[in-house]
Amino acid sequence: MGAFATVAFVICGISFMTFVTFFGRLPALRRTPIPWLHRLIWIYIPNGVLALDQRLTSGKLTSSIARFGNYIMYDRHPTVLIFFFLLLFVSEVLYLPVAWPQLGVFHQIAASIAIILPYIFLYLSAAGDPGTIEPGNHADSMALYPYDFTLFHPGNECHTCRLLKPARSKHCSICKRCISKSDHHCIFINNCVGSNNQRWFVLLLLTTGILTAYGAALGMGIMIAKMRTRYPYWALWPRHANDGAGMEIKEYLIIWSWGLQGNAAMGSVTLLALLTSPLVWGLLIYQVWLIYCGTTTNETLKWSDLQADMDDGFAFRRKMPLDRARDPRIEPAWTRWPAEPEQVLVRAEDGKPPLADASVPGVGDWEPVWKLRDVENLYDLGFWDNLVDVFLPAHTFREKDIPRSEGGGSRRRRSARG
Repeated sequence: MGAFATVAFVICGISFMTFVTFFGRLPALRRTPIPWLHRLIWIYIPNGVLALDQRLTSGKLTSSIARFGNYIMYDRHPTVLIFFFLLLFVSEVLYLPVAWPQLGVFHQIAASIAIILPYIFLYLSAAGDPGTIEPGNHADSMALYPYDFTLFHPGNECHTCRLLKPARSKHCSICKRCISKSDHHCIFINNCVGSNNQRWFVLLLLTTGILTAYGAALGMGIMIAKMRTRYPYWALWPRHANDGAGMEIKEYLIIWSWGLQGNAAMGSVTLLALLTSPLVWGLLIYQVWLIYCGTTTNETLKWSDLQADMDDGFAFRRKMPLDRARDPRIEPAWTRWPAEPEQVLVRAEDGKPPLADASVPGVGDWEPVWKLRDVENLYDLGFWDNLVDVFLPAHTFREKDIPRSEGGGSRRRRSARG
């Protein structure tokens, strides 16, 4: 039982720490213990160590550690990418010599495909251009999406790149460049996820999830078959053992430990795949949900901040005329997107509607906005068209591509809540 418990404990600990690190700042988990654990790991504990070091070494030790930590966390380097690659490769080296001879032809072919695909999409995600905005392609980047006058307003300049920021773009402090339709910077691929490589990133998550789930299922099947040769009364679920009479948890774990020790390498990789597969699938489901809502990770944080302003009564909106005049110095005359903004949303720090100002677009009176459901998401055309935008980023949408509502106008886009 010792070997099984040790391996399971280590793998569970790594999986849980990874989950807290990457999901701890998600707005959806704000009311759960996960954000507190994230602050404990990344704020409270480091601050406690810093205070202790100030007394012992006047901060010299933590200063050195901070410089190293800043390099690891906030500079572009392939450390985590290499770790991810080695984790896949070494796991397969440990797993396959034991499992391969016990697989039939079908599973050998399926396993070969499942093993190769993550490497292909890892290369495409990591080595490809995520959508870097440069002077040479700035005009094309500006024409991808219109400004929604809610999250993205025209006229903002990137202070680092000295270029007007296209709608949905973001300057990555790690890559040191502006990225078109920036989703997030992923340390596992040592690259940003943007308009040009989001499809490869989604396929990387999908194929990695299939690989971990498939490897876990095959490994479990092999181990269960071995355990039943010596303990025919054993069952995967303790209550089903002994022909339904059940089994004590201690005996159940002892048999598990015996099966694991017989094939320690394959068994450890099986447990690793079993416990990390939910994390991979969770990331994939989150990405699919973002596509369904027509938004990105970067934009969900903006929506969360906007909701906070709404709660304080600082958000106001009014209508945007469809025949408005554009300023060609800060806004593209044409975009491939079939929808135009129908509203202008601004934030007022004093809680009062903006004064009449010709520089602020829109017509009519300003009205307060209290809920995200009342705000239209310009970039959500429906799930299938959102998928087209991800997997065919060069596709030019046409008005006839978008379903029509009963009123004859283009289909109303969903609210920011999706």
